Amino acid sequence: MLFFQLPEDVLYLILSYLDYKSLCRLSQVCKRSHHFILRDVVWRRIAKHFINTGMTREGTDLYPAIKLKDRVKISRNWSQGVCHKGALLTWKINLLPWLQLDGDVLYLSQAADIGAYDLRGAERGQFQNNKVDVFSGHREDVCRFTLTDAHLISAGGDGKIIVHCKNRDYSVEFYGHNQEVNCIDCRGDLIVSGSRDKTAKVWSLNSDHMDKCLHTIPTYDRVWSVAISPSLCTFVTGTACCKNFAPLRIWDTERCDLVTCLGTEFRRGAGVLDIVYESPFQLLTCGYDTFIRYWDLRVCSRKSVMEWEEPHDSALYCMKTDKNFMIASGSSSYGVVRLWDKRQTRCLQMFQLISPASSPVYSLCFNATHLYAALDSALYSLDFRTSGPRPKR
Repeated sequence: MLFFQLPEDVLYLILSYLDYKSLCRLSQVCKRSHHFILRDVVWRRIAKHFINTGMTREGTDLYPAIKLKDRVKISRNWSQGVCHKGALLTWKINLLPWLQLDGDVLYLSQAADIGAYDLRGAERGQFQNNKVDVFSGHREDVCRFTLTDAHLISAGGDGKIIVHCKNRDYSVEFYGHNQEVNCIDCRGDLIVSGSRDKTAKVWSLNSDHMDKCLHTIPTYDRVWSVAISPSLCTFVTGTACCKNFAPLRIWDTERCDLVTCLGTEFRRGAGVLDIVYESPFQLLTCGYDTFIRYWDLRVCSRKSVMEWEEPHDSALYCMKTDKNFMIASGSSSYGVVRLWDKRQTRCLQMFQLISPASSPVYSLCFNATHLYAALDSALYSLDFRTSGPRPKR
């Protein structure tokens, strides 16, 4: 009996003992081996141990349209820093842009407007011509915005919160705060905003009560970041840590009572600029104190279970996670993007997007093949599908 005439479940068991290189070599033996090993089920076990393959810890596949074998191959480029860097868009006036990625559409805020760009046009060098929609309405710059399946919700320096319907020309706007709205998040029918006016507010996405504030929480410090738990039971506020030295606080969404504070002995000015939930119990934070901190609420709320320090002592403006092992962070100087592997304490890869000028990375996002980073005067792309040499740093 030939090897590939064995029952499929037996073949899967045998192949599960092979590593990445052995599977690649075996796939080159014949056409039958190539087609069999191309199946996603063969690569699922290996993919869980590589960074940014789209396989989460829970086993969810984030990018089912791309073959898992190809994603594992591209993952090695992420780990080794092999990519092609390019500027997709530039502008003359320095801005504080924000990014969100939704499938093949990249949303970018520039001054008071948010543009939606079709990424498929970027392959042909036509990114600037592939703007498919514009969301406007703010009188001052957009500070941040967030996406749901049907809505884009923006927060501006004019104190406004605007709820845009993505698929039709309709929006609802209202003044949410007395000063600039620095941050906003939305899950389910719940909206949470934070402002320079030292308050966090809870709103409903329900059309009948959209402009009515459900709760106002005095924070005694500027609110830099907010994030709603996937469970919808709690949310986190990240403040400037100037007057209240507990910058990370978790609140109950129903009554807005304080549930707990994360961490102790934060230095004055250790403001929290970004918060990312990975599960209802696990979240990542970063900010002016140069650390990425990983919190597990099932273990302890007083101390992070892991932390990674920016080696050049730069503040960390933003971050994203692949919901498995990889974290990407944006630093405050020289357009530096870093990749981190949670299984290591040191930085995995570093990319300096501009030189000799300096700019913070205000926002970043990524998918299986690309990383996008917004600086003060340009939008950059790192394409990890390349097979060329590693870029000079």
